[in-house]
Amino acid sequence: MILTTCSVTPTQHSHPPKKHSPIHLPNQKPHSTFSHFNSISLNHKPTNDPTVAWTSSISHHCKNGHLLLAASEFTRMREAQVEPNNITLVTLLSACAHYPSQTIISFGATIHAQAFKYGFAINDVKVGTALIDMYAKSGLLDSARLVFDKMGGRNLVSWNTMLDGYMKHGDIENALNLFDKLPTKNAVSWTVLIGGFVKRDCYEQALECFREMQIACVAPDYVTVIAIIAACANLGALGLGLWVHRLVIKKEFRDNVRVSNSLIDMYARCGCIELARQVFDGMTQRNLVSWNSIIVGFAQNGLAEEALRFFHSMKKEGFEPNGVSYTGALTACSHAGLIDDGLKIFADMKRARRVSPRIEHYGCLVDLYSRAGRLENAWDVIEKMPMKPNEVVLGSLLAACRTLGNVELAEKVMKYLVELYPGGDSNYVLLSNIYAAVGKWDGASKLRRAMKERGLQKKQGFSSIEIDSSIHKFVSGDKYHDENDNIYSTLELLSFELQLCDYVPDFSGKESYEED
Repeated sequence: MILTTCSVTPTQHSHPPKKHSPIHLPNQKPHSTFSHFNSISLNHKPTNDPTVAWTSSISHHCKNGHLLLAASEFTRMREAQVEPNNITLVTLLSACAHYPSQTIISFGATIHAQAFKYGFAINDVKVGTALIDMYAKSGLLDSARLVFDKMGGRNLVSWNTMLDGYMKHGDIENALNLFDKLPTKNAVSWTVLIGGFVKRDCYEQALECFREMQIACVAPDYVTVIAIIAACANLGALGLGLWVHRLVIKKEFRDNVRVSNSLIDMYARCGCIELARQVFDGMTQRNLVSWNSIIVGFAQNGLAEEALRFFHSMKKEGFEPNGVSYTGALTACSHAGLIDDGLKIFADMKRARRVSPRIEHYGCLVDLYSRAGRLENAWDVIEKMPMKPNEVVLGSLLAACRTLGNVELAEKVMKYLVELYPGGDSNYVLLSNIYAAVGKWDGASKLRRAMKERGLQKKQGFSSIEIDSSIHKFVSGDKYHDENDNIYSTLELLSFELQLCDYVPDFSGKESYEED
């Protein structure tokens, strides 16, 4: 039996029966296309070929997300002694790839056996590639690689599919080894590598791959550009981001709404909010993501009034705010101290009921109260919110306790934090600084010992700067940079100029986490 949940009715007919009522797998959504390598258009004209007729029926079920019906139909097809062709198998394998689960992969393995039986697994490149895709999306990379290695012939799509499987599951070493063996590398090959690095927060590697792609004279597509803009945004690499923007202007996808949205986000995160506004104003069409990007951008750059103005303009344009929209508006209110506006927006959000407040919205509310000095209100929100607070929400209140010197509430928050996130070194350091700021050195020493007992060490923070499209990182006390002497002489000069301006550094709390 193929699937334990299939109900099979034997038939003596060689043609598919009438269509059944739809049966959905849990969490399934209807879809109209399968993997990027499989674009099958079946001819639904009357035919005397029973394989084509059965395949047409199976394809209909797959395209509507009814995989159990498709599996049942395939079982009945085999019981009618009708042999599948390569399109039958690719259709079923592609559907399995879209719904990876233990049950579905068992069915996929059965299809693999059929493909092997009829020689398609080795001799048909589309079936072989579909098998690779199915196993890779299910996390069975060894099985995918076995199919890849056994294929009698491969095309570039086969290579890219295997490469994509490795990158999505974080097997960077095998991905790079396979990439180096690629006989021909196209835009998809490079984009799979670049996008994979971006998704794993390896932004510098993504930029390096993009530079190599340029040297190889492979033109990027809009997916490549979106990935590389995301890398620039996360690194603050404004120089390279500007270069990519100029590249976009010359390409056919310069009016692509997703590319424009990425540019807005990149400029906003690099602090160039006016450039973000220029991109937004120049868009021929906008979607909800466009509005959210500019609203969040304004909020993050401290332009609360602009953020709220765009938030209200978005609604006038007929766009319904989603969770991101409300996060941007609430963040703007928090940064500007607009507590009444923030509370009104949160109340409207709950009243509208189109968007249920999530933890990030409650986090904004806690931050709103905390920045306004209303710490008890912030703590009340944490106690009454319908989900457990995360480290960010609690950390926001803890930071406010340090600013206002509220040791009692800080201890209460810290107790909660230790229960939920015992490995959070930054929380120990923050409470230690609170103790130090009010002269409670015994408390600071106890925390330092607690950190040692738990094996926790303070993670080094770092700063970064972009020079000539290269990112330079610095940690406190770093002596290993090539320009070390010049850097420290410049810091001494800056320190001297700050003293001339009557700046006095605050060293309070420094001793609390230094070694004995």
